[in-house]
Amino acid sequence: MQNRGRGQGAVALCAMFWSASGLFIKLLDWHPVVIAGARSFVAAVFILAVRQMFPTRGKFRRDIFNMLGAGVCYAGTMITFVIANKLTASANVILLQYSAPVWACLLAWLLLKERPFWEHWTALALVFGGMILFFKEGLTGGSLFGDGLAVISGILFGANSVFMRAQKEGNPADSMLIAHILTALFAVPFYFIFPPLIRPAGVGAILFMGIIQIGCASLLFAYGIKRISAIQAMLTASIEPLLNPVWVLMVTGEKPSLSAIAGGAVILFAVVFSSLVGKRRALLP
Repeated sequence: MQNRGRGQGAVALCAMFWSASGLFIKLLDWHPVVIAGARSFVAAVFILAVRQMFPTRGKFRRDIFNMLGAGVCYAGTMITFVIANKLTASANVILLQYSAPVWACLLAWLLLKERPFWEHWTALALVFGGMILFFKEGLTGGSLFGDGLAVISGILFGANSVFMRAQKEGNPADSMLIAHILTALFAVPFYFIFPPLIRPAGVGAILFMGIIQIGCASLLFAYGIKRISAIQAMLTASIEPLLNPVWVLMVTGEKPSLSAIAGGAVILFAVVFSSLVGKRRALLP
């Protein structure tokens, strides 16, 4: 139970770090793929440095399939997410990407035999309803291709959590390292097509995103996913979009709408509800 609580806390803190991306991306006038590649390069260096300072004894060979699967899926998640943001409305992208808990639920049930309980299905329905309320004013018709990429991003995000969860005798942080290396390599041509304007503020933003926003977040997710189920990890991570407007409010004073506040309350309730019911079930003989 103590491990479970620590795992859920780690994923919640990870979601908080992830949520800062929108604000920092707005501060940069770089191409989104260049931003994704640059921050992933910094994150890869950071994770590698941490890995060297705190070596683990994970069984690399036994988990190589799951490790590579998670790495490819998370790299795909980041790449399709930033491209989708260029092709359709941001609200559409986030809403469709956060279909991830559904895919995590189904894939974990199929591949890991982690059977979802009634509280998970209830929480999934509440999260979906809350997301619609949260993004009600930002949803548009959008681009069919962009929306399709956002759905793919959600599928890959859910699959990533399942592959990470499967590494029970390995080190899931290796998957995050692979994901950031792949993302950084994918972005290399974009550096020449859309060369970034190097300024101190931009370099500072990239360093913060690489080290804190996705570097520390990746390590926290790797820690948490070994201690809670894939579906519970994805449900907990769904608080990420709720925190985006909090950062914007703190920096710019822009207030969220009433429907966004209501949707956020529903999502938070769903996450807390599923966590408490799951905890009670774990305590039963």
